[in-house]
Amino acid sequence: MLKKILKVLAIAFILIQFIQIDKTSKSDETFHMSTKYNMPEEVSTLLKNACYNCHSNVVSYPWYSYVQPVGWWLNNHISEARRGLNFSTFTNGSIARQNHKFEEILEEVKEGEMPLKSYTDFVLHPEAKLTDAQRGVITSWAQLQMNLIAEQYPADSLVLKKRIK
Repeated sequence: MLKKILKVLAIAFILIQFIQIDKTSKSDETFHMSTKYNMPEEVSTLLKNACYNCHSNVVSYPWYSYVQPVGWWLNNHISEARRGLNFSTFTNGSIARQNHKFEEILEEVKEGEMPLKSYTDFVLHPEAKLTDAQRGVITSWAQLQMNLIAEQYPADSLVLKKRIK
């Protein structure tokens, strides 16, 4: 009986390998953050290495994304991350939302919440691990962008509207 169960599970595992996730990257950069905000090369490189695999439409999927159900989980994780922050569509939102996202970038990076430890502590993504100095570069840049926004826009335009449920 146990052999039959293991055999069925093995067959099911093999069959689900044929159900792969969509790994095509959307190359439309019309609303990319860099179209509106100055991104020095150092900042751009740090964000690409530490953030883009989850927070942009340009993803380099690792080898293990081809193994299901890991690929499904990974795809769901990336979709959730993009809903929170997507560098590829950053300027498509209101200025209040953009300012708020800079606040979140500053806070999450400064507190060490991003990139996720589960992503950086694993040996597969050493380029995503940020030093304190690199965190400082990103947070200083995010603060500068918020200051520039505050200089250009009236304060009331930087307040996020409450969502009505």
